[in-house]
Amino acid sequence: MKKIFLPVLLCVLTAVRAAQSAPAVATVDLSGWNATSGSTVGEEPGLLKLNWPLSATEQGEIVFNLTDGRPLLEVLAVTPTANPASRATLMQRVDPVTLLRVGSRDMNAPAGWVAFFDNPPLRAYQSIPVTLKKTRATVTSSGNRTVVRIGDVAAGSFTGAIEFTVSRNSPLVHVETVVRTTENGRAILYDAGIVSTNPDWPALAWRDPAGALQRTKVEPSRVFAPLHVSGRTVVAEARQGSVAVFPAPHQYFYPLDSADNLGFAWQGASGNALMRGYGFGIRQPPDGDRRWVPWVNAPPGTDQRLGIFYYLSREAGEATLDAVAKLTRGDRYKALPGYHTFTSHYHIEHTLEFMKAQRDQNVSGVPAGLESPGFVKTFKARGIEIVHLAEFHNGATPQLAPTPRLAQLKTLYAECARLSDGQFLLLPGEEPNVHLGGHWLSFFPKPVYWVLNRTKDQPFQEEVPGFGTVYHVGSPAEVLQLMERENGLMWTAHARIKSSFGFPDSYWDKPFFRSDRFLGAAWKAMPSDLSQPRLGARVLDLFDDMLNAGMKKAVIGEADLFRIEPDYETYAHLNINYLKLDRVPRYADGWQPVLDVLRGGRFFSTTGEVLIPNFTVGGQGSGSTVTATAEAGPVLEATLEWTFPLAFAEIISGDGQEVFRQRIDLRDTEPFGTRQLRIPLEAKKRTWVRLEVWDLATNGAFTQPVWVQ
Repeated sequence: MKKIFLPVLLCVLTAVRAAQSAPAVATVDLSGWNATSGSTVGEEPGLLKLNWPLSATEQGEIVFNLTDGRPLLEVLAVTPTANPASRATLMQRVDPVTLLRVGSRDMNAPAGWVAFFDNPPLRAYQSIPVTLKKTRATVTSSGNRTVVRIGDVAAGSFTGAIEFTVSRNSPLVHVETVVRTTENGRAILYDAGIVSTNPDWPALAWRDPAGALQRTKVEPSRVFAPLHVSGRTVVAEARQGSVAVFPAPHQYFYPLDSADNLGFAWQGASGNALMRGYGFGIRQPPDGDRRWVPWVNAPPGTDQRLGIFYYLSREAGEATLDAVAKLTRGDRYKALPGYHTFTSHYHIEHTLEFMKAQRDQNVSGVPAGLESPGFVKTFKARGIEIVHLAEFHNGATPQLAPTPRLAQLKTLYAECARLSDGQFLLLPGEEPNVHLGGHWLSFFPKPVYWVLNRTKDQPFQEEVPGFGTVYHVGSPAEVLQLMERENGLMWTAHARIKSSFGFPDSYWDKPFFRSDRFLGAAWKAMPSDLSQPRLGARVLDLFDDMLNAGMKKAVIGEADLFRIEPDYETYAHLNINYLKLDRVPRYADGWQPVLDVLRGGRFFSTTGEVLIPNFTVGGQGSGSTVTATAEAGPVLEATLEWTFPLAFAEIISGDGQEVFRQRIDLRDTEPFGTRQLRIPLEAKKRTWVRLEVWDLATNGAFTQPVWVQ
């Protein structure tokens, strides 16, 4: 009996030890997947296979290796639908990689989570590779989307999973490391990409900041190095196609004062044992522009989505770069019939630079080097037709005596006239930041001479030889009086943040704010928070507050940048306003139509990828009033156009006290589409309605309101 039992026992013990030492394999849950999404899912021992249509003629394929300790992505491939045998294998046995930088927000500062004037990189922070332990994989689908979620991931106190989202008829793979923490006051950045211990792609390709195609041979021992690219994209050129990586074009870039190209891509060996291998991807330099570098908010309990896009293609690198560029229309705002593009809030300080160069070169005309400034070239290359400056932001302007002040204004007006042409209009504007509280912008329909520090012995208005009418202002009432006389506009710059923290709330009931000369506020994506499905909720929430208070205010997109040059990463930091204008006004004729459209709310604002060329409620466009009957509410109609697949639209309305949100799921959309919305509204007690639309990459657009009575 013993002779028989001992060998059996040894076999059992050996099997137990083998099972204990075998790598773990993630369990798979397919209960949330539905074939109506267009994808197919299959399982093999230790593998999960996902296929979906890239187009009418091609299928995308990802094979996930669910065995712990092995590269997660066994295969990335593209297969012709008509000839499955000719599958193009783009990459094999590679890992997605994410490096999380965890710093601290200064929670003792009054602004707290709404801080811009903060510098996490000047305090202690950690750079932590995200690690993956393959415990479980779930596949879910909704609309045209399929999501594969694999856990668990960890980076310090941040834990979560990694998600891969694909969409029907799209070569995009949205890869997001989704993590949260219980710690308070965390500020974060992240780098992401693809790595391999045995890279099977021969070369990388990208376009440099000047737009020229660059290539480099893959050398696995190459030291990690940043890449300065245009379009935020790097492509691995495989033997049978290519794989591009790039970030969400706007959400990835937290707000900075400048738009310098800081090297937002990388290639090389990571040099870290937990990120071993050669790779390429996207990066955020922790020091930013070395001014105010606020990083990204990561409040406790929020899902921070550290995303990157892969683009799968059977084409060579240059063709894939061109295909990716179409998602942002080549970083150019599309021309729309009946609209013209308008942007605001640039502290370029061209006037002061121009006057200094005149003195240095001892010339009275245009100084050498400033004949065709880089910022004008950049605006034109982006498809921007009307630019509103915010000059004289150096702090000295409010104290300037009339003589130097008027000389600066005269140069500003002359330069705007010189640099404008039939297709481009450069308009004077300032951020005076005096008398009202916080920071605000001024905008007049023609050149106006005004001095900001009236004394008791100075008149409000006088005639000055060489300048004509000159105004002197010294109080909020006089600022309003000037705006009324010259038909000007003003609005809160970067409302509720930066030096406007607490504004316009602090002057909510003041006559100048309640006046129709005070437009409202300006919108920009700050602060940054990767858990939010919308950009710039700070100002969008203010928008709703103003509208519910019964104030017919508007919100325009702003840039708030200090320098613009052709080789900068401007598109990531920009947004645009599409104004309903028949034509771009000529500088010599004045630009009253621009102010009329702004005051009338006849425009929409966008990051550029999502467009709303038509929006009406009860047949009335934004800025108008519609009458609702007791029996039926008005019908909202809108035309949507997009590049990235859409995520959702939201109809936002109010009754003077409460804000109502009606979400429209748009996960059934494919890339590069259009759609007509026609939605009956609940109009009982509603006083206003507006529309927002957001896509897969958190790009978006919003309208001005229609008023309901």
